[in-house]
Amino acid sequence: MSNELQTTRLQLRLSQIKDTPILYRLWTNDQIRYFLFDNQIISSDEAQSFVEDSLTNFEKYGYGLWLIFQPNIDDLVGFTGFLDPEEGIPSLIYGVHPNYWGCGYATEATSAVLSYALEKLAFPKVRADVDEPNIASVRVLEKLGMKQTGREVVNEHPLLYFEKLRLPKVQRSCSQEIA
Repeated sequence: MSNELQTTRLQLRLSQIKDTPILYRLWTNDQIRYFLFDNQIISSDEAQSFVEDSLTNFEKYGYGLWLIFQPNIDDLVGFTGFLDPEEGIPSLIYGVHPNYWGCGYATEATSAVLSYALEKLAFPKVRADVDEPNIASVRVLEKLGMKQTGREVVNEHPLLYFEKLRLPKVQRSCSQEIA
């Protein structure tokens, strides 16, 4: 299985231990951590643990966290991918550096990993949760065709829950002709 994905404008590669410092800088950015970590500053050890978990998940399940780059540019645009599956269903996560907000990169990159999970890995569905006030992330999930399935307040934070089902492939035989 490939650990790289490509879209029209982006290259995605699986995060590695050596990427921990750049992810740590992204994840501790005050605008990113506000919704990602409920405005808590994680430690570099915690960031490395997330990367290690991602690598373990890739070995076990075929997915993890991908880093998002523009071709031939070393600046990290963001990340997208999946966390440990709950009940065998992967949980979608993503974030884009504020310098790249409004460019459609979150939707484009996350669409690639969503397709990867539903089509190549044949997961029956994918879940996501998002802080209700994070309107931009809610819009990304809606653009990806994910449907809201619930709302809950967790640790005084309103969360919205989304999921997307894998659509069954319609098979036609040559004997089926249109009249």
